[in-house]
Amino acid sequence: MPTAINPMSWLGRLVWGIVLALALHGAMVGPGLAQTVDTEPVFLDGLFLFEVPAAGDLTAVERALAIEINLESLIENANPVLVRTETRSTGETGGSNTVIFAGDRYIMTVTSADVGVGGASTPQVQADRWADALAVALTQARAERQSGFLTQALVKALAALAAALVLHLLTGWLWHRWLKPLLERLSFWPTDSEHHSTGLKLLFRLTLVLVRGTVWFTAVSYIAKLFPLTRRVSYRVSSSLQEGLFDRSLLLGSRSYSLFDLLMVMATLLALVVIASTLTNLMRSRVLQVTGISLAAQEAISVLSKYTLILLGTVVVLQLWGIDLSSIALIASGLGIGVGLGLQGLVKDFVSGLVLVFERPVQVGDFVDFGQVKGTVARIGSRSTEIRTLDHVSIIVPNSRFLDSEVINWSHGNPVSRIRLPVGVSYSADPQQVKIALLEASQKNQEILTAPAPQVFFLGFGDSALNFELLVWIAQPSRQLVIKSDLYFVIEASLRHHDIEVPFPQRDLHIRSGYLPMSRPSEAQEYLDQAGNESARRSEEA
Repeated sequence: MPTAINPMSWLGRLVWGIVLALALHGAMVGPGLAQTVDTEPVFLDGLFLFEVPAAGDLTAVERALAIEINLESLIENANPVLVRTETRSTGETGGSNTVIFAGDRYIMTVTSADVGVGGASTPQVQADRWADALAVALTQARAERQSGFLTQALVKALAALAAALVLHLLTGWLWHRWLKPLLERLSFWPTDSEHHSTGLKLLFRLTLVLVRGTVWFTAVSYIAKLFPLTRRVSYRVSSSLQEGLFDRSLLLGSRSYSLFDLLMVMATLLALVVIASTLTNLMRSRVLQVTGISLAAQEAISVLSKYTLILLGTVVVLQLWGIDLSSIALIASGLGIGVGLGLQGLVKDFVSGLVLVFERPVQVGDFVDFGQVKGTVARIGSRSTEIRTLDHVSIIVPNSRFLDSEVINWSHGNPVSRIRLPVGVSYSADPQQVKIALLEASQKNQEILTAPAPQVFFLGFGDSALNFELLVWIAQPSRQLVIKSDLYFVIEASLRHHDIEVPFPQRDLHIRSGYLPMSRPSEAQEYLDQAGNESARRSEEA
């Protein structure tokens, strides 16, 4: 059963990190925009009303604060308050101003600068719009001061959390039951295949985390807007995210881009990688296999085709987005310095991977003996190579180690190779009979090649045995351990058939007889004589 992706996994933390970075970017960009346009939002009990610019001697911040102070006392009034607009003459100049009143209380004067910020055609139209917004906000604020509002808000918050949790689980179920099988079909390889596209898996997880992140962010924003204490914070975060996403403050060459534009470019490049991987897998499974060329050549062609498509597609995407490649020369030089200092190991492995693809000292399907590792090369990637051992365990080896260390490639050039089997027999055996027995044993194995023919060498005289060595040729180096085991079984039976003994280590011990002179002290001799005389006397008495 598929395992649901943990929202606090590294991918989830990456998405939330991007959201936080956008919020911080908007918070840093926002003050700069406020200084240029000089606007400040106006709130009523946490509800956003509109933004006002500077007017007269008042800055935008001072003007917004004055409007909020004028509105605060109206919230406590239980009776409905009529919000209206009036046009008043300025006196000697002969002009007029549009003023907003709430009951008998002055709220604000709408100026021509407000028209530019609000987007209306005249100050009167702008005043009517803001008066309607004030009336709605006052009605909502008074309703929220009534008893029972907090209970209703808590119920709505719990319902929103429950709905978010249901959608979180539902999206995971839909993604694993519907989207994941669809992506596996698009990859043109089975799930357990070594060529299964990791790019599609990354796309699957990324889309799931993005959808789940959007669900929870929407739920949190909705809950924050339910309570007056959190509405202002919610508005600040939302506006910061919006400014961080869509403000064109990043310059590349002569054009400016927003973070949203760059994220779209990154998403397009990721989709390009997925499409290139899918096309190369399709070409390898449907086209290259039909040609009959070797597996190593298929892998090399598919890798080169994939990198070529990604390179050309990246250039086309950047040109379509209007990003001049010469404008990122400075960034490329900075990355080059970083690559040279901190990423030299990765670059070394990447270059080694290109050498392996072009020079092909090690190819996919080769049986290699690399230090303590012995197995078949399953995949040659851009950074590492996968070796499948005889125990079907995948070992990931950096590409640079294949060029820095000695590697025994049993399949390089010609897969035909010779294996050696040492055999020891007892000294009583006839060497010619031993040779015949070993050759007969080699003829009984179908995997032993007849040309070149097997050979038997007499290596010499050992401590406990006559030492021979059987040399045979095989065409499948990956089966050498199996072939050796089968040959030893047959060799033991052949030696037993010819009555040839296989000795165990032995040593001969020779003991020689003779006289060993000994000298005894006089006291000991007297004691022995007395004991002998006493014994003789007792014998006579008896």
